[in-house]
Amino acid sequence: MNPRIKYRVAKSKIIQAFIIFLAFLITLPLIAIILYIFKEGITKINWTFLTHLPKPVGEAGGGIANALVGTLILVFVAAVIAIPIGILCGIYLSENKNGKLAYWSRLAVDVLQGVPSIVIGIVVYFWIVKPLGTFSAFSGSIALAIMMLPIMIRSTEETLKMIPFSLQEAGLALGLPYHKVILRIILPCGVSGILSGIMLSIARVAGETAPLLFTAFGNPFMNTNIKKPMQSLPLLIYNYATSPYDDWHDLAWGAALILLVTVLLLNIITKLTTKKWNIQL
Repeated sequence: MNPRIKYRVAKSKIIQAFIIFLAFLITLPLIAIILYIFKEGITKINWTFLTHLPKPVGEAGGGIANALVGTLILVFVAAVIAIPIGILCGIYLSENKNGKLAYWSRLAVDVLQGVPSIVIGIVVYFWIVKPLGTFSAFSGSIALAIMMLPIMIRSTEETLKMIPFSLQEAGLALGLPYHKVILRIILPCGVSGILSGIMLSIARVAGETAPLLFTAFGNPFMNTNIKKPMQSLPLLIYNYATSPYDDWHDLAWGAALILLVTVLLLNIITKLTTKKWNIQL
């Protein structure tokens, strides 16, 4: 073999090995975090932990049932608010690529995606909490919904842009109204990317703490009324991890493991759902 070719092949293999090493290196922090939280939290999780309310300071036992229910309610209400708005905005941006309103809307989405979560929490506090005179789960869901919007809008827009325009032309040529072409042809074809955006946005906000400090505030009791303060897993972890009590630290580690597993499952479900729909489509 030509020495020059040997040199290029050897150089290519070295660079490839270096890239593989770097790819493995960036996974080490994630593996270390998962293993450490698993080690600290697995011994704290049992049926009582999942189904009981927290105990007062000094009493052994207790659980995180109120935080689990509160997290589900907060995220569900946020999704109900954000999903229709995000999908509609994504459709508009994909159908209007060069308009001035579309340009400024994309810019607003990009800026919103970079806004710190604590800033969103403060803004919602002055928009909703202060005028109403009380913290509430609804205001917390509003803050989470605002954080979900950029991911959903971008995923919907980019997914619909990849769908061939000939499908839309065919639907219009058959006499279908424009809105039916979008709802019955374009959206079903882009369901993979849209579902991915929904699941990723839910995973993104499920572990947020900062905006909930100013809105949902937390609640040591079981509450399902969205007009009142409500506990959530991130708030419980923050409050208990910063407390001076060992029993509360144990609850915080167990809750952290539950939250971590939930986020990982949401991401795995997103990947599997995307793969399934890509095969079907």
